[in-house]
Amino acid sequence: MSRRCLLLGASAAAFLAAGCSAEEKRAPDESGAGRSGRGAAPSGALGANFNEDPRDVSFAQLRGLSAGWLRGFLPMREVGKGPLERQRAVATLLDAHGQGYGTVLSLKFPYHERAFPAVGSALMDAELARVEKVASAVLDKVDILVIGNEPFIESRRADRGGPDLNAFYEHLAQHLVSYRRKHYAQGCRTRLYMGALNHLDDPAWRTAATRRWMEFVHGTREIEGVDIHPHVASLDAAQQYLDYVVPLLRADQRFLATEFSLVLDWSAHMRDRIPARFARRYGIDPDTRVWELLRSAVRNPFPEQKWNAFLSMCPWFSRNRHYLADQVERFRDTGKLAVATYGVAQAEAMVRDIGPDKRPWLLNSLYATRTVRKRADGEDGRTQAWFEDFRALQRRSDRRPVDTGTTDT
Repeated sequence: MSRRCLLLGASAAAFLAAGCSAEEKRAPDESGAGRSGRGAAPSGALGANFNEDPRDVSFAQLRGLSAGWLRGFLPMREVGKGPLERQRAVATLLDAHGQGYGTVLSLKFPYHERAFPAVGSALMDAELARVEKVASAVLDKVDILVIGNEPFIESRRADRGGPDLNAFYEHLAQHLVSYRRKHYAQGCRTRLYMGALNHLDDPAWRTAATRRWMEFVHGTREIEGVDIHPHVASLDAAQQYLDYVVPLLRADQRFLATEFSLVLDWSAHMRDRIPARFARRYGIDPDTRVWELLRSAVRNPFPEQKWNAFLSMCPWFSRNRHYLADQVERFRDTGKLAVATYGVAQAEAMVRDIGPDKRPWLLNSLYATRTVRKRADGEDGRTQAWFEDFRALQRRSDRRPVDTGTTDT
């Protein structure tokens, strides 16, 4: 049995009942976890992502997905506004850790409107103090801590070419490495990665600054790899991320893909008319545009069958219905994937002010929590294509309780 079973219509339930997934049959598990009982660095795991806001995500949903990993990010401006353990993203990940999930926390430093502070300045010292507060709360609990969320996007355009951006993040990383070594000299559960690179399918974003980013990752023993966020229009565009990053990693390093999607493909079709067959079946004006239908679904959520019928009849979605399985297979085929995470639910920000130019992130989610009404069994509605493939991609070695062991500091 291979991933082709997905294309032949095998259900996720059949894979799970058999006690294996397409990935397990395709290649041996590299991680060692789940066979020997000893913790090992994560390898090839697929988990769930809630970004900043976990309010629409429940552990019941994660159990329904058979997910063993969870990721979110922390805006560093929130640090110092109260006990860090009560901040939503941190609290959710610490709770997940207590329930045996593997966890990934990304630290977001928003510098859209101001210059990066110089090393040795009071502003830099304030950032380092915030980093230490986070470290005190999460080290040896979360499995992976990512330094930076999307640094080249979360900065002023003038700063994206470096060197101030690079110097800022390198200093943060070195400070965190020193803090971890000081407090966990005998080893620490938390592995360190550098934050996500974006738009690597565009040559204009493969700059001297991104090259220096990768050189720092490669040259810093304590950094175990880099994160990428391939939000793209095609699998071939995402492949350009892998072609850039993988050759620049050390032999003992891996990459994360804590966000990925075909949102740029979806965006290109927001002004399309809805499928004529769908319009006839549900008595909708055939001149309705896709973005208008999405807005209607948010205002008056659809039955699950109607939502999935709409998506299956859209040729641009239907031809990509196994995108999730295809993309994860490409990640795993590199032999360098640590953890990839995919969006769980439709957050409030995704459905605010829907229009023809708003990025349709809501089409990516595993659970259609804001466009589909509750099912008869009380569970949240699903985007069926993503849901079934996500479950089929889960492997025994990634299931709870996740044990990634410790890393030398």
